[in-house]
Amino acid sequence: MVSFNEFSTVPSLLRNVVENIHKPEETFLIHKKNTDWEEISFATTLVNADAVSAFFLEKGITKGDRLGLMIENSPEYVYYDQGIQQIGAINVSIYPTLSEQEVAYIINDSGIKSLLIGNPFLMRKVLKVAGNCQELRYIIPTFKDYEKIAIPDDIKAEIINYDTVLAKTVSNEERQAIEARRAGLMPQDVSSLIYTSGTTGTPKGVMLTHYNFVENVKVCLEQIPVINEHETFLSFLPLSHVFERTATYHVCCAQGCKIAFAQSLELLAKNMGEVRPTVMNCVPRLLERIHDKAIKSGTAAGGLKAKIFTWALETGKKYRQAKEAGKSAGLVLSAQKAVAEKLVFSKIKEKTGGRLKFMISGGAALPKNVGEFFGDLGIKILEGFGLTETSPVMAVTEYHRQVYGTVGRVIPGIEVGIQDVETKQMINIQTHDTFNENFECAEGEIIVRGHCVMKGYFNKPAETAEAIDKDKWFHTGDIGRFYKGNLQITDRLKNMIVNAYGKNVYPTPVENIYLKSPKIDQLFLIGDKREYITAIIIPNKETLQETFNLKESFFQEPSDFIDNQEIIDWMEKDIKKISNELAKFERIKNFKIKRNPFSIDEGEITPTLKVKRRVVEKKYAEAINAMYSEGVEAD
Repeated sequence: MVSFNEFSTVPSLLRNVVENIHKPEETFLIHKKNTDWEEISFATTLVNADAVSAFFLEKGITKGDRLGLMIENSPEYVYYDQGIQQIGAINVSIYPTLSEQEVAYIINDSGIKSLLIGNPFLMRKVLKVAGNCQELRYIIPTFKDYEKIAIPDDIKAEIINYDTVLAKTVSNEERQAIEARRAGLMPQDVSSLIYTSGTTGTPKGVMLTHYNFVENVKVCLEQIPVINEHETFLSFLPLSHVFERTATYHVCCAQGCKIAFAQSLELLAKNMGEVRPTVMNCVPRLLERIHDKAIKSGTAAGGLKAKIFTWALETGKKYRQAKEAGKSAGLVLSAQKAVAEKLVFSKIKEKTGGRLKFMISGGAALPKNVGEFFGDLGIKILEGFGLTETSPVMAVTEYHRQVYGTVGRVIPGIEVGIQDVETKQMINIQTHDTFNENFECAEGEIIVRGHCVMKGYFNKPAETAEAIDKDKWFHTGDIGRFYKGNLQITDRLKNMIVNAYGKNVYPTPVENIYLKSPKIDQLFLIGDKREYITAIIIPNKETLQETFNLKESFFQEPSDFIDNQEIIDWMEKDIKKISNELAKFERIKNFKIKRNPFSIDEGEITPTLKVKRRVVEKKYAEAINAMYSEGVEAD
């Protein structure tokens, strides 16, 4: 069983598993090697971690030094992380999708001394800036034939292949030194620097301690006690992000679960069928795509098949609602549910591998209708909420109590407050112990105090003081309230649109209403200080192609926006229909259809897929202004 105590640190979690939960030779990591899935034991993981530790001890790395990783999810990530953490070094994971300038900033701001690199593309990116990174001593590629990459003359860092590091024989003296370092780690020591996405300025290095991480894992396992040592997690969200780091990697290190690494997002569906995971962490966009494809597949053929699919969903909905109300489903509805399961639901579940107990959705708000859809199928989606600065979890859905459209109950050991945005008066404070399933309150900014709050921003005392007030409350910048005892997120404070008439519009819930349309893949709302709301719409590419018989060349045309009136009229039908669900001042009065999705490479979205509002509004200012000069009348 998991053993947490006041001296627990990130490296101690995995050691506890080997001592008390699993035998060393049992499987911990699973990854695709060539055409086969390879299993890696706890023992092999720890041997490789010790080799990494010994290598860096030999190189003079001391406690508190920052060592970087720029690599996709893989066993190599785990060996390096465990190896550096147990000697007191700090993990600085860099998103592989960041630009050269952002990579250079993080390397220099954190003072990274070594950087693990996962593929030739990333190495070329690093080599373009490494000459200006004075603290960088070692570049460690994990791939073969790295010697074929041209090395610029200004590179002073030594390039050492990862295989050489892992092949190091650990002497008895080095082993004793590793054990001494590991024993000397304190919970308050910094475990990792995770740089914020930077939607509103320069990224900041969030200092998260061993205590932050370990306590977050501990209370999440208390809140979701159904996670056991026999689970298989499929990991595809980046370990450079705090959500996947904590909710998959650290949870598995603590509980002894297996971690299978997906090959890529494109191969995720295939990997799910091969690995057959029992738990997955995901983001709303993935669930929305599964929802859209399932609906389309179930109804596209029409006729009897579509009728059966629609009947099954309605049956699943009635069954779910009865169970959630604490009522008996009755013999007739239970029998109908069994038929729906056999004819429809089982086929959808089989595509996930057929063993999925639940998925945890985080990183953004999950549209209520999408959560309900999975609930109707009998696939449980637990929602969680938090930020990098909160380790990350502040609230998560309880396994036995689902309230769709909320992110669950406050985790044990912290306080979550709702503060009036204008007056700064506290509206309400809730803890895990004050939970009341009938409680509701007005909305305001969500603030938090307790074990999940970061140590601060690295080398940025002024920004730290701005984020954490004198009473130790961390201000999240998110707007929300308590609904049926659970935390409900409304939007980001900085996203709030105030129209020309002083009406407040929170974009996220409005966008989620419009995303019910199968024609829409993404939607970006505009209207701050304007008379009415407009939007940039990203169409569902597959639906658009099939409806208008479009070739791939259509999406490669130079113009950003689609001007085909037939397509515009086609989209407008859904916009007008869905608008009836909204208040008049929230309705979209004009829109532009963007030919291609917002891009990380273009700097339009962050690595966690959040749209950079300022960047998008500036980049497409001409198109946006045109929507307000086309004679549309506000209500």
